[in-house]
Amino acid sequence: MKHKFPVGTRVLFTASNVARPAASGSYEVIRLLPTEGDDYQYRIKSSTEAFERVAKESQLALS
Repeated sequence: MKHKFPVGTRVLFTASNVARPAASGSYEVIRLLPTEGDDYQYRIKSSTEAFERVAKESQLALS
C-alpha cells in the first residue's frame, strides 16, 4: 500500500477528541510520514495556523 494523498494535496482534517485541540478544516499535505500501525501519517499545514501538524490518514479526506 501507499499514501492516499500526495504532497501538495488539499485535504479536510477532522480533529480527534483525544488528541490535542485542533481546528478542523482545510489543510495542505506538506510531507509524507511513516505509518503508525495500519494508518499512514502526514505532516499538514493550515493557512490559518503558524505551525504544521501530524495527522493520520483516517483523519483526512479530499478537500
